[in-house]
Amino acid sequence: MKKYSVKLYQHNDFENWNSFIGKAKNATFLFHRDFMDYHSDRFQDYSLIVLDKEKWVAVLPANVVGNEVFSHQGLTYGGLVYNESLKLASVIEIFKSVLSFLDENRIEKLQLKLTPSIYHQKPAEELNYALFLAEAQLIRRDSLSVIDLSQPHSLSKIRKRGIKNGINNGLVIKEVESFEEFWNEILVPNLVSKYRTNPVHSLEEITKLKVLFPQKIRQFNVYQNEVIVAGTTIFESEKVAHSQYISGKEDKNELGGLDFLFYQLISEVFKNKRFFDFGISNENQGRKLNDGLSYWKESFGASTIVQDFYEVKTANHNLLETVLI
Repeated sequence: MKKYSVKLYQHNDFENWNSFIGKAKNATFLFHRDFMDYHSDRFQDYSLIVLDKEKWVAVLPANVVGNEVFSHQGLTYGGLVYNESLKLASVIEIFKSVLSFLDENRIEKLQLKLTPSIYHQKPAEELNYALFLAEAQLIRRDSLSVIDLSQPHSLSKIRKRGIKNGINNGLVIKEVESFEEFWNEILVPNLVSKYRTNPVHSLEEITKLKVLFPQKIRQFNVYQNEVIVAGTTIFESEKVAHSQYISGKEDKNELGGLDFLFYQLISEVFKNKRFFDFGISNENQGRKLNDGLSYWKESFGASTIVQDFYEVKTANHNLLETVLI
């Protein structure tokens, strides 16, 4: 089997990186360097490029902390990114080359958060198999609530009641360009009050990302008498509409704002997508489930897809030496 070479991403690789991402079978716009680099001050980039002579064959969006490398911690998902021409045996060899490169550079462990299968353009779980061969340890598993929009899905009675409330209360849904109302009046106050935390993206950051990806990042707000009562931020990829943030005013829940909003998004705005992803309902690194939140999503007809997180010792590249027969 051929020997692949691995190198660290450099800024002059910017255009080639983005071109490669645009052709990969398991990439979304989150792997575009403009998206990855918006928070470059928070992470020490350690992204890798795998080459077959001069030809790019795979990339790994990543950052480094001490002697460990991570699937980029500023992204929701990651792992090896490659195009459909690669065969399983080649991906195993590529992963071996990545582990060997990291081992040679005194990186002891690699942590990978895999891209959920719904985001793949075509089946792309070669890395999952390579991780098994390298004796990677499953260290976290999150549960995503997902609707397959190509299949029949039904609303629960309580969701239908909420939607009816939204209609009767004269609620209006608007897609807006500005995130300011949602961030300042609903999302940030709710997160601070409930969890003593802030959104992953600041208002300035999400606004910047919207400028960079105007068709991919969309904001939908719900109003009653021109006053915002609920909203959601959608990250839209080729096959999936993903709700990155969901929040409503605590004293306005009886209006049915979120029920009304998501019914419209699922049945109208994104009805031609393959999947609608509500995101996770987990806490404590996947070991706790917010039952109420999970139930709310499932009552729209969503069911579970998992996202796995693995840790592998880089010295385990030796385990991949004798796999192919």
